[in-house]
Amino acid sequence: MNKDIFSEEIKVFTPDVFTDYRGELWTTWKKDEFPFKWDFNHDKVSTSRKNVIRGIHGDFKSWKLVTCLYGELYFVVVDNRKDSVTYLEWDYTILSDKNRKMILLPPGFGNSFCVLSNYSIFMYKWCYKGKYPDVKDQFTLKWNDPTIGIHWPINNPILSERDK
Repeated sequence: MNKDIFSEEIKVFTPDVFTDYRGELWTTWKKDEFPFKWDFNHDKVSTSRKNVIRGIHGDFKSWKLVTCLYGELYFVVVDNRKDSVTYLEWDYTILSDKNRKMILLPPGFGNSFCVLSNYSIFMYKWCYKGKYPDVKDQFTLKWNDPTIGIHWPINNPILSERDK
């Protein structure tokens, strides 16, 4: 991690929260209140258990607004744009249902997370033109690639075949 990618390229939002004796209420997306005017195509939700690492995945055509709806994640972004001054550099933040951070990822950035809590629910809101950039249109970077050098909080993660 050499540069603060989050302050240069990646945007972080924290919504206002209404809290009372019943619990909490916050907005994850309202078209007229966010500082960008994209039409999001669809949402995806991922559930995972403790010590799972998902990713590093990304593509070169979609914007993603992501957040952790439940649990706590060590959330990593990696710049995979070959012409960028931050190419293959990474940064991280903690996403949780307590801090409610939402991250806007531009095309060319891979994202990954490690589940720190016993269980997590992670949400993606996707914006792209044309067809959905599924696995065949995505890039995958190895979670422990020494060229990238991510400092993960665990050593022996639970991984999918794709992520191994």
